[in-house]
Amino acid sequence: QVQLEESGGGLVQAGGSLTLSCAASGRTFTTLAMGWFRQAPGKVREFVAGIPISGGSTNYADSVKGRFTISRDNGKNTVYLRMNSLKPEDTAVYHCATNRRGYYGSSRHLYDYWGQGTQVTVSS
Repeated sequence: QVQLEESGGGLVQAGGSLTLSCAASGRTFTTLAMGWFRQAPGKVREFVAGIPISGGSTNYADSVKGRFTISRDNGKNTVYLRMNSLKPEDTAVYHCATNRRGYYGSSRHLYDYWGQGTQVTVSS
């Protein structure tokens, strides 16, 4: 079992920045690839970013490329999502996720464990 807990969400004006954190426990963090997803009201949960066990070759959704950065600190069992140049359309609940197969791509069905999420609201 893996437990994930997100933090760092909040209300920010368009153009602003936030950094989300996701703390993992229950399994050795260095064996886990990680992903960030988001879900806006009435919409399907969508992939935002993924990072492999090694921390290199990260993946991003086209909508956030160049604005968001995923990173990890294996010493702190934590994955981060730095979000810059935020837009109102980035408003959503952001969830971190992981799985037992080292997958860090965009298919949400391949993730086994999810956090409860943290709300990000971007005002115009």
